[in-house]
Amino acid sequence: MSEKIIYVDNAATTPTHGKVLEAMLPYFCENYGNPSSVYSLGRDNRQAVDHARGQVAKALNCLPQEVYFTAGGSESDNWAIKGTAHKLAAKGKKHLITTAIEHHAVLHSMAALEREGFEVTYLPVDENGLVSAASVEAAIRPDTALVSIMYANNEIGTIEPIAEIGAICRKKGVWFHTDAVQAVGAVPIDVQAQNIDMLSLSAHKLNGPKGIGAFYCRRGVLPTTLIDGGAQESGRRAGTENVPAIVGLGKAIELATSDIASKAAKLSAMRDYVIERIMKNVPEVKLNGHPTKRLPGNVNFSFKACEGESLLLFLDMKGICASSGSACTSGSLDPSHVLLAIGLPHEVAHGSLRISFGVQNTMEEAAQLCDILENVVEEVRRRSPLWHKNNNEINK
Repeated sequence: MSEKIIYVDNAATTPTHGKVLEAMLPYFCENYGNPSSVYSLGRDNRQAVDHARGQVAKALNCLPQEVYFTAGGSESDNWAIKGTAHKLAAKGKKHLITTAIEHHAVLHSMAALEREGFEVTYLPVDENGLVSAASVEAAIRPDTALVSIMYANNEIGTIEPIAEIGAICRKKGVWFHTDAVQAVGAVPIDVQAQNIDMLSLSAHKLNGPKGIGAFYCRRGVLPTTLIDGGAQESGRRAGTENVPAIVGLGKAIELATSDIASKAAKLSAMRDYVIERIMKNVPEVKLNGHPTKRLPGNVNFSFKACEGESLLLFLDMKGICASSGSACTSGSLDPSHVLLAIGLPHEVAHGSLRISFGVQNTMEEAAQLCDILENVVEEVRRRSPLWHKNNNEINK
Protein backbone atom coordinates (compact mmCIF):
# COMPACT_ATOMS: atom_id res chain seq x y z
CA MET A 1 0.00 0.00 0.00
CA SER A 2 1.26 3.45 -0.94
CA GLU A 3 2.49 5.69 1.85
CA LYS A 4 0.26 8.41 0.40
CA ILE A 5 -2.89 6.55 1.40
CA ILE A 6 -4.93 8.13 4.19
CA TYR A 7 -7.39 5.51 5.42
CA VAL A 8 -10.47 7.01 7.07
CA ASP A 9 -13.00 4.21 6.63
CA ASN A 10 -12.51 2.52 9.98
CA ALA A 11 -16.26 2.04 10.41
CA ALA A 12 -16.05 -0.42 7.51
CA THR A 13 -13.01 -2.27 8.83
CA THR A 14 -9.78 -1.59 10.68
CA PRO A 15 -6.18 -2.72 10.21
CA THR A 16 -5.22 -5.59 12.48
CA HIS A 17 -3.08 -4.36 15.37
CA GLY A 18 0.48 -5.70 15.39
CA LYS A 19 0.09 -7.08 18.90
CA VAL A 20 -3.09 -8.86 17.83
CA LEU A 21 -1.32 -10.54 14.93
CA GLU A 22 1.56 -11.47 17.21
CA ALA A 23 -0.86 -13.13 19.63
CA MET A 24 -2.56 -15.05 16.81
CA LEU A 25 0.47 -16.42 14.95
CA PRO A 26 1.35 -19.36 17.24
CA TYR A 27 -2.12 -20.82 16.79
CA PHE A 28 -1.77 -21.43 13.07
CA CYS A 29 1.19 -23.80 12.79
CA GLU A 30 2.43 -24.55 16.31
CA ASN A 31 -0.58 -24.68 18.64
CA TYR A 32 -2.96 -26.10 16.05
CA GLY A 33 -4.87 -28.58 18.19
CA ASN A 34 -8.65 -28.86 18.26
CA PRO A 35 -9.86 -27.34 21.55
CA SER A 36 -12.32 -30.22 21.98
CA SER A 37 -9.55 -32.84 21.97
CA VAL A 38 -8.45 -34.47 25.24
CA TYR A 39 -4.69 -34.45 24.60
CA SER A 40 -2.45 -31.58 25.69
CA LEU A 41 -2.29 -29.89 22.27
CA GLY A 42 -6.06 -29.55 22.39
CA ARG A 43 -6.26 -28.69 26.08
CA ASP A 44 -3.75 -25.87 25.64
CA ASN A 45 -5.93 -24.37 22.92
CA ARG A 46 -9.00 -24.76 25.11
CA GLN A 47 -7.22 -22.62 27.68
CA ALA A 48 -6.45 -20.02 24.98
CA VAL A 49 -10.13 -19.90 23.99
CA ASP A 50 -11.21 -19.59 27.61
CA HIS A 51 -8.69 -16.79 28.18
CA ALA A 52 -10.09 -14.84 25.22
CA ARG A 53 -13.60 -15.41 26.54
CA GLY A 54 -12.50 -13.84 29.80
CA GLN A 55 -11.03 -10.86 27.96
CA VAL A 56 -14.34 -10.21 26.20
CA ALA A 57 -16.26 -10.67 29.46
CA LYS A 58 -14.04 -8.15 31.24
CA ALA A 59 -14.60 -5.57 28.51
CA LEU A 60 -18.39 -5.94 28.75
CA ASN A 61 -18.59 -6.51 32.54
CA CYS A 62 -20.27 -9.90 32.24
CA LEU A 63 -19.50 -13.51 33.09
CA PRO A 64 -17.25 -15.52 30.74
CA GLN A 65 -20.04 -18.13 30.52
CA GLU A 66 -22.24 -15.46 28.95
CA VAL A 67 -19.91 -14.96 25.96
CA TYR A 68 -20.24 -17.08 22.81
CA PHE A 69 -17.91 -16.81 19.83
CA THR A 70 -19.46 -16.38 16.38
CA ALA A 71 -18.33 -15.59 12.84
CA GLY A 72 -19.06 -11.89 13.33
CA GLY A 73 -21.64 -9.25 14.07
CA SER A 74 -24.10 -10.42 11.43
CA GLU A 75 -24.29 -13.93 12.84
CA SER A 76 -24.68 -12.57 16.36
CA ASP A 77 -27.52 -10.29 15.22
CA ASN A 78 -29.25 -13.16 13.45
CA TRP A 79 -28.88 -15.38 16.50
CA ALA A 80 -30.31 -12.80 18.89
CA ILE A 81 -33.27 -11.87 16.69
CA LYS A 82 -34.28 -15.14 15.08
CA GLY A 83 -33.36 -17.17 18.13
CA THR A 84 -35.49 -15.02 20.41
CA ALA A 85 -38.44 -14.97 18.01
CA HIS A 86 -38.48 -18.71 17.59
CA LYS A 87 -37.98 -19.31 21.31
CA LEU A 88 -40.79 -17.07 22.51
CA ALA A 89 -43.26 -17.74 19.70
CA ALA A 90 -44.38 -20.81 21.64
CA LYS A 91 -45.52 -18.41 24.40
CA GLY A 92 -47.56 -16.38 21.94
CA LYS A 93 -44.98 -13.60 21.70
CA LYS A 94 -44.62 -12.86 17.99
CA HIS A 95 -44.02 -9.09 18.06
CA LEU A 96 -40.59 -7.46 17.75
CA ILE A 97 -39.44 -3.84 17.94
CA THR A 98 -36.50 -2.19 16.20
CA THR A 99 -35.68 1.13 14.47
CA ALA A 100 -35.63 2.31 10.88
CA ILE A 101 -31.85 2.93 10.95
CA GLU A 102 -30.51 -0.48 11.97
CA HIS A 103 -27.76 -2.37 10.17
CA HIS A 104 -29.08 -4.67 7.44
CA ALA A 105 -28.14 -7.72 9.51
CA VAL A 106 -30.93 -6.62 11.85
CA LEU A 107 -33.38 -5.28 9.27
CA HIS A 108 -33.09 -8.32 7.00
CA SER A 109 -33.46 -10.67 9.96
CA MET A 110 -36.63 -8.84 10.92
CA ALA A 111 -37.90 -9.04 7.32
CA ALA A 112 -37.24 -12.79 7.27
CA LEU A 113 -39.31 -13.17 10.43
CA GLU A 114 -42.13 -11.09 8.95
CA ARG A 115 -42.29 -13.60 6.09
CA GLU A 116 -42.80 -16.28 8.75
CA GLY A 117 -45.74 -14.42 10.23
CA PHE A 118 -44.08 -12.36 12.95
CA GLU A 119 -45.00 -8.68 13.38
CA VAL A 120 -42.30 -6.02 13.54
CA THR A 121 -42.61 -2.40 14.66
CA TYR A 122 -40.01 -0.11 13.06
CA LEU A 123 -39.64 2.95 15.25
CA PRO A 124 -38.79 6.29 13.63
CA VAL A 125 -35.86 8.44 14.70
CA ASP A 126 -35.50 12.21 14.88
CA GLU A 127 -33.45 14.39 12.54
CA ASN A 128 -30.29 13.48 14.46
CA GLY A 129 -30.92 9.75 14.31
CA LEU A 130 -32.05 9.37 17.91
CA VAL A 131 -34.85 7.03 18.92
CA SER A 132 -36.72 8.09 22.04
CA ALA A 133 -37.00 5.72 24.98
CA ALA A 134 -40.60 6.86 25.34
CA SER A 135 -41.43 5.59 21.86
CA VAL A 136 -39.89 2.22 22.73
CA GLU A 137 -42.00 1.98 25.87
CA ALA A 138 -45.15 2.96 23.99
CA ALA A 139 -44.52 0.28 21.36
CA ILE A 140 -44.14 -2.60 23.83
CA ARG A 141 -47.15 -4.90 23.92
CA PRO A 142 -48.05 -8.02 25.92
CA ASP A 143 -46.93 -10.13 22.95
CA THR A 144 -43.59 -8.32 22.45
CA ALA A 145 -40.69 -10.79 22.46
CA LEU A 146 -37.72 -8.55 21.72
CA VAL A 147 -36.50 -4.99 21.41
CA SER A 148 -33.39 -4.70 19.20
CA ILE A 149 -31.81 -1.25 18.94
CA MET A 150 -28.26 -0.53 17.82
CA TYR A 151 -25.87 1.06 20.31
CA ALA A 152 -24.43 3.50 17.79
CA ASN A 153 -25.26 3.97 14.13
CA ASN A 154 -22.65 2.78 11.67
CA GLU A 155 -23.29 5.60 9.19
CA ILE A 156 -24.03 8.78 11.13
CA GLY A 157 -22.44 7.79 14.45
CA THR A 158 -25.40 8.70 16.67
CA ILE A 159 -25.30 6.97 20.07
CA GLU A 160 -28.71 5.77 21.27
CA PRO A 161 -30.05 5.98 24.86
CA ILE A 162 -29.25 2.33 25.53
CA ALA A 163 -29.29 2.36 29.34
CA GLU A 164 -32.68 4.07 29.41
CA ILE A 165 -34.15 1.67 26.87
CA GLY A 166 -32.62 -1.29 28.71
CA ALA A 167 -34.24 -0.21 31.96
CA ILE A 168 -37.64 0.01 30.26
CA CYS A 169 -37.29 -3.45 28.73
CA ARG A 170 -36.19 -4.95 32.03
CA LYS A 171 -39.18 -3.37 33.78
CA LYS A 172 -41.53 -4.70 31.11
CA GLY A 173 -39.97 -8.17 31.08
CA VAL A 174 -38.98 -7.91 27.40
CA TRP A 175 -35.61 -9.18 26.16
CA PHE A 176 -33.33 -6.37 24.92
CA HIS A 177 -30.64 -6.80 22.27
CA THR A 178 -28.21 -4.19 20.99
CA ASP A 179 -26.01 -4.34 17.92
CA ALA A 180 -22.86 -2.81 19.43
CA VAL A 181 -20.52 -3.57 16.53
CA GLN A 182 -19.57 0.10 16.11
CA ALA A 183 -19.55 0.90 19.82
CA VAL A 184 -17.41 -1.78 21.45
CA GLY A 185 -13.92 -0.39 21.91
CA ALA A 186 -15.10 3.13 21.09
CA VAL A 187 -17.22 3.94 24.14
CA PRO A 188 -17.44 2.29 27.59
CA ILE A 189 -20.05 -0.48 27.78
CA ASP A 190 -21.39 -2.20 30.89
CA VAL A 191 -24.06 -4.75 30.06
CA GLN A 192 -25.12 -5.06 33.68
CA ALA A 193 -25.48 -1.35 34.43
CA GLN A 194 -27.21 -0.77 31.08
CA ASN A 195 -29.65 -3.69 31.42
CA ILE A 196 -28.53 -5.30 28.16
CA ASP A 197 -29.69 -8.89 27.70
CA MET A 198 -27.92 -9.60 24.41
CA LEU A 199 -25.14 -7.81 22.53
CA SER A 200 -23.38 -8.31 19.21
CA LEU A 201 -19.77 -7.36 18.46
CA SER A 202 -17.18 -7.94 15.76
CA ALA A 203 -13.38 -8.07 16.00
CA HIS A 204 -12.52 -6.38 12.71
CA LYS A 205 -14.13 -3.12 13.84
CA LEU A 206 -11.64 -2.79 16.72
CA ASN A 207 -8.31 -3.69 15.08
CA GLY A 208 -8.86 -7.43 15.27
CA PRO A 209 -9.16 -10.07 12.52
CA LYS A 210 -12.11 -10.48 10.19
CA GLY A 211 -14.49 -13.40 10.45
CA ILE A 212 -14.77 -13.54 14.24
CA GLY A 213 -17.25 -11.94 16.60
CA ALA A 214 -18.99 -12.55 19.88
CA PHE A 215 -22.51 -12.77 21.20
CA TYR A 216 -23.19 -11.79 24.80
CA CYS A 217 -26.27 -13.50 26.18
CA ARG A 218 -27.28 -12.91 29.79
CA ARG A 219 -27.87 -15.93 31.98
CA GLY A 220 -31.52 -16.88 31.89
CA VAL A 221 -31.97 -15.48 28.36
CA LEU A 222 -31.98 -18.46 26.01
CA PRO A 223 -32.68 -17.81 22.33
CA THR A 224 -32.82 -20.98 20.26
CA THR A 225 -29.63 -22.25 18.65
CA LEU A 226 -28.90 -20.82 15.22
CA ILE A 227 -26.19 -23.28 14.08
CA ASP A 228 -26.69 -26.95 14.94
CA GLY A 229 -24.00 -29.59 15.01
CA GLY A 230 -21.41 -30.33 17.67
CA ALA A 231 -21.31 -29.36 21.32
CA GLN A 232 -18.97 -26.38 20.99
CA GLU A 233 -19.69 -23.13 22.86
CA SER A 234 -21.50 -24.97 25.65
CA GLY A 235 -23.72 -26.65 23.08
CA ARG A 236 -25.08 -23.31 21.88
CA ARG A 237 -23.06 -22.72 18.70
CA ALA A 238 -21.70 -25.65 16.66
CA GLY A 239 -18.44 -25.63 14.71
CA THR A 240 -14.79 -26.18 15.56
CA GLU A 241 -13.52 -23.03 17.22
CA ASN A 242 -11.40 -20.68 15.11
CA VAL A 243 -8.66 -20.50 17.74
CA PRO A 244 -6.34 -17.97 16.04
CA ALA A 245 -9.20 -15.57 15.39
CA ILE A 246 -10.66 -16.02 18.89
CA VAL A 247 -7.26 -15.26 20.40
CA GLY A 248 -7.08 -12.21 18.13
CA LEU A 249 -10.49 -10.99 19.25
CA GLY A 250 -9.51 -11.36 22.89
CA LYS A 251 -6.32 -9.38 22.43
CA ALA A 252 -8.02 -6.73 20.27
CA ILE A 253 -10.81 -6.04 22.74
CA GLU A 254 -8.30 -5.91 25.59
CA LEU A 255 -6.22 -3.31 23.74
CA ALA A 256 -9.27 -1.33 22.61
CA THR A 257 -10.77 -1.02 26.07
CA SER A 258 -7.62 -0.73 28.22
CA ASP A 259 -7.42 3.07 27.85
CA ILE A 260 -10.66 3.91 26.13
CA ALA A 261 -10.81 7.49 27.43
CA SER A 262 -7.53 8.60 25.84
CA LYS A 263 -8.40 6.82 22.61
CA ALA A 264 -11.79 8.56 22.49
CA ALA A 265 -10.15 11.91 23.18
CA LYS A 266 -7.74 11.43 20.26
CA LEU A 267 -10.47 10.41 17.82
CA SER A 268 -12.83 13.15 19.01
CA ALA A 269 -10.16 15.79 18.44
CA MET A 270 -9.73 14.71 14.81
CA ARG A 271 -13.49 14.42 14.34
CA ASP A 272 -14.20 17.89 15.74
CA TYR A 273 -11.36 19.46 13.73
CA VAL A 274 -12.76 18.11 10.47
CA ILE A 275 -16.34 19.07 11.31
CA GLU A 276 -15.40 22.63 12.29
CA ARG A 277 -13.15 23.20 9.31
CA ILE A 278 -15.41 21.75 6.61
CA MET A 279 -18.52 23.46 7.98
CA LYS A 280 -16.62 26.74 7.94
CA ASN A 281 -14.89 26.49 4.58
CA VAL A 282 -17.34 24.55 2.37
CA PRO A 283 -20.70 26.11 1.47
CA GLU A 284 -23.96 24.15 1.40
CA VAL A 285 -22.84 21.26 3.62
CA LYS A 286 -24.85 19.48 6.30
CA LEU A 287 -23.54 17.45 9.23
CA ASN A 288 -25.55 14.25 9.63
CA GLY A 289 -26.02 12.65 13.04
CA HIS A 290 -26.20 14.04 16.53
CA PRO A 291 -23.84 17.01 17.11
CA THR A 292 -22.59 15.67 20.46
CA LYS A 293 -24.03 12.17 21.07
CA ARG A 294 -21.92 10.56 18.37
CA LEU A 295 -19.05 8.11 18.09
CA PRO A 296 -15.62 9.68 18.71
CA GLY A 297 -14.29 9.00 15.22
CA ASN A 298 -17.40 9.50 13.09
CA VAL A 299 -18.07 12.34 10.64
CA ASN A 300 -20.91 12.25 8.10
CA PHE A 301 -21.54 15.12 5.68
CA SER A 302 -24.00 15.74 2.89
CA PHE A 303 -22.75 18.12 0.20
CA LYS A 304 -25.38 19.83 -1.93
CA ALA A 305 -25.16 19.10 -5.67
CA CYS A 306 -22.50 16.41 -5.15
CA GLU A 307 -22.86 12.72 -5.92
CA GLY A 308 -21.34 10.59 -3.16
CA GLU A 309 -19.80 8.23 -5.71
CA SER A 310 -18.08 11.13 -7.46
CA LEU A 311 -16.66 12.39 -4.17
CA LEU A 312 -15.30 8.93 -3.35
CA LEU A 313 -13.68 8.49 -6.76
CA PHE A 314 -11.98 11.89 -6.64
CA LEU A 315 -10.83 11.29 -3.06
CA ASP A 316 -9.49 7.88 -4.05
CA MET A 317 -7.42 9.46 -6.81
CA LYS A 318 -5.96 11.72 -4.13
CA GLY A 319 -5.15 8.78 -1.83
CA ILE A 320 -8.12 9.13 0.55
CA CYS A 321 -10.11 6.01 1.50
CA ALA A 322 -13.57 7.02 2.77
CA SER A 323 -17.12 5.84 2.11
CA SER A 324 -20.61 7.10 1.40
CA GLY A 325 -22.22 4.92 4.07
CA SER A 326 -22.28 1.29 5.15
CA ALA A 327 -19.67 -0.94 3.51
CA CYS A 328 -22.31 -3.69 3.37
CA THR A 329 -24.36 -1.69 0.84
CA SER A 330 -21.54 -0.03 -1.13
CA GLY A 331 -22.65 -1.77 -4.35
CA SER A 332 -26.12 -0.27 -4.17
CA LEU A 333 -27.19 2.81 -6.11
CA ASP A 334 -30.01 3.52 -3.66
CA PRO A 335 -29.53 6.33 -1.15
CA SER A 336 -28.81 5.35 2.44
CA HIS A 337 -31.88 4.16 4.36
CA VAL A 338 -30.36 5.85 7.42
CA LEU A 339 -30.18 9.27 5.77
CA LEU A 340 -33.71 8.92 4.40
CA ALA A 341 -34.91 7.95 7.88
CA ILE A 342 -33.54 11.18 9.38
CA GLY A 343 -35.49 13.17 6.80
CA LEU A 344 -32.99 13.94 4.05
CA PRO A 345 -34.42 14.12 0.52
CA HIS A 346 -33.04 11.62 -2.00
CA GLU A 347 -30.86 14.13 -3.83
CA VAL A 348 -29.18 15.25 -0.59
CA ALA A 349 -28.79 11.72 0.74
CA HIS A 350 -26.97 10.78 -2.48
CA GLY A 351 -24.31 13.38 -1.69
CA SER A 352 -23.19 11.89 1.59
CA LEU A 353 -19.65 11.15 2.74
CA ARG A 354 -18.67 9.16 5.82
CA ILE A 355 -15.27 9.71 7.40
CA SER A 356 -14.37 7.40 10.27
CA PHE A 357 -11.08 7.78 12.10
CA GLY A 358 -9.13 5.00 13.79
CA VAL A 359 -6.31 4.76 16.29
CA GLN A 360 -3.73 4.74 13.49
CA ASN A 361 -4.81 8.13 12.15
CA THR A 362 -3.15 11.42 13.09
CA MET A 363 -4.14 15.06 13.29
CA GLU A 364 -1.78 15.71 10.37
CA GLU A 365 -3.81 13.29 8.29
CA ALA A 366 -7.01 15.05 9.37
CA ALA A 367 -5.57 18.33 8.12
CA GLN A 368 -4.46 16.77 4.81
CA LEU A 369 -7.91 15.24 4.44
CA CYS A 370 -9.54 18.65 4.81
CA ASP A 371 -7.13 20.21 2.28
CA ILE A 372 -8.02 17.56 -0.27
CA LEU A 373 -11.74 17.39 0.50
CA GLU A 374 -12.24 21.12 0.12
CA ASN A 375 -10.67 20.99 -3.34
CA VAL A 376 -12.55 17.81 -4.32
CA VAL A 377 -15.95 19.26 -3.43
CA GLU A 378 -15.14 22.37 -5.44
CA GLU A 379 -14.10 20.22 -8.42
CA VAL A 380 -17.16 17.97 -8.27
CA ARG A 381 -19.44 20.98 -8.09
CA ARG A 382 -17.62 22.64 -10.98
CA ARG A 383 -18.67 19.66 -13.09
CA SER A 384 -22.23 19.54 -11.69
CA PRO A 385 -25.06 21.05 -13.79
CA LEU A 386 -27.24 21.01 -10.68
CA TRP A 387 -24.77 23.19 -8.78
CA HIS A 388 -24.61 25.73 -11.59
CA LYS A 389 -28.38 25.71 -11.94
CA ASN A 390 -28.86 26.42 -8.24
CA ASN A 391 -26.28 29.22 -8.28
CA ASN A 392 -27.83 30.80 -11.37
CA GLU A 393 -31.27 30.78 -9.72
CA ILE A 394 -29.85 32.36 -6.58
CA ASN A 395 -28.11 35.10 -8.58
CA LYS A 396 -31.21 36.02 -10.61
